[in-house]
Amino acid sequence: MKRRAPTPIHDDDSRLFRESIGDVRPLAPVPPPPATVKPAPHPHMLEADEAAVPGELLDMAFDPALLEVGEELSYLRDGYPPKLLRQLKRGQFSVQDDIDLHQMNAAAAQASIAMFLAEAKQLGLRCVRIVHGKGLRSRSAGPVLKVLTDRMLRRRDDVIAFASARPAMGGTGAVVVLLKS
Repeated sequence: MKRRAPTPIHDDDSRLFRESIGDVRPLAPVPPPPATVKPAPHPHMLEADEAAVPGELLDMAFDPALLEVGEELSYLRDGYPPKLLRQLKRGQFSVQDDIDLHQMNAAAAQASIAMFLAEAKQLGLRCVRIVHGKGLRSRSAGPVLKVLTDRMLRRRDDVIAFASARPAMGGTGAVVVLLKS
């Protein structure tokens, strides 16, 4: 649709307008509001780097290919429709932030998860991802961080549901968490 050119203003109309409004005085300029300060970025990987044990990657006493880890995690808090969990498993929620627990010991991972979820709640995030890994270096103890993540998330009141991520997002080595808004 073409725009029409504005109709020209005649001198009589302009004069009539100025007479009807009378004398005017310009307003003093208003300074713009101060810019909002964005929060400083939080280095989530700092805890992972500090928790890493040097040389731990090199002393595997088994062949990781022989260990069968593939158990999917899923949880839905009572009182919520099962449709939520199905949507979460299908990847229908957009992940707004994530944290990677690789190279952390259990204590550092537990603290990192708690801080990460508190920060997500503060920022009003609805869906986050926690990469815990598949536990291939956990020897006979099984996937320590995976079990720790499962246990922590089930106990938190702000967690509605969680499920193992889709293969492209980490598969059984990560969980997608749906938080209360």
